Amino acid sequence: MTDIIEKAAMALGGGLVALGIVGLGVVELLAGKPYGAAPLTNEAGAVLATPAVDPAVRTGLVLAGLVVLGLYGAYTAATAEATGEEQGTAADTMAD
Repeated sequence: MTDIIEKAAMALGGGLVALGIVGLGVVELLAGKPYGAAPLTNEAGAVLATPAVDPAVRTGLVLAGLVVLGLYGAYTAATAEATGEEQGTAADTMAD
């Protein structure tokens, strides 16, 4: 059961982060210039161009992925404490 939860959390969290950064970054590149997160305006204040994907969407995807990974980390720490498992450090294993 733990393996399924681990794989699902890693896939979901990593997938959301990768989609928000790489996937939508490629969409922005394919859409063409401007590449900035803010709308491009002229001196009169008229909007000339806007980003293809709203920056709030990209930020939301990345933050959702980080939240999933953070919750998985908290779950792993809580279950390790509850079962009494403890990971040794490299110095502990070398001393044996």
